[in-house]
Amino acid sequence: MPETPYAPTRIRSLPSWLLGRAAARGHRLVAEALAEEGMRMMHHAVLSAVGELGPVSQAELGRSVGIDPKDMVAVVNDLQADGLVTRTPDPKDRRKNAVEISAAGRCRLRRTEELGDRANDELTAGLTPAEREQLMALLARVVEPGADSKGETEAG
Repeated sequence: MPETPYAPTRIRSLPSWLLGRAAARGHRLVAEALAEEGMRMMHHAVLSAVGELGPVSQAELGRSVGIDPKDMVAVVNDLQADGLVTRTPDPKDRRKNAVEISAAGRCRLRRTEELGDRANDELTAGLTPAEREQLMALLARVVEPGADSKGETEAG
C-alpha cells in the first residue's frame, strides 16, 4: 500500500491536503522514534506536560493537554507503573491527586525529546535552516490566525 494514498490533482494542490499529508508523515516519524524508548505519543505528551506544569492535579493535566479524564487515568497509571511520574494527594486539595515527574521520568523525557527532534529533522530534511524557520512561522500563523511569531495575538 502506498504511503500517500491517491488523490486527484485538484485535491493534491490544496493546502489542507498537503498539511494533512505532512502531519500524517510527521506523526508516523515521531511515533516510530518514540517507540524506540517504548513510549506512545499520548504518554510522551502527558509526561512532557507534567515536566512543564508539575506538580499538577490530574484533572488540570487532562484539561491542559485535552485528554478525556478516563484516558488520562490510564495514561498516568501507565507512566506511574513505569516509574516516570508519582501521584500523591494534592496538598491544596487532598481529594485530588498531584502528578509530578520523577527523576527517571526526566531522563526518559530527555531521551524522547531527542528522538522527537531527530524525527522532526527527518521530516524537514529537504529544507534549508531558513526554510524550516519560515515553515514554522507560516504554520504557526495557519494554526493561530492573528498571532504574531511569538504566539501573541495582535490584540494583546
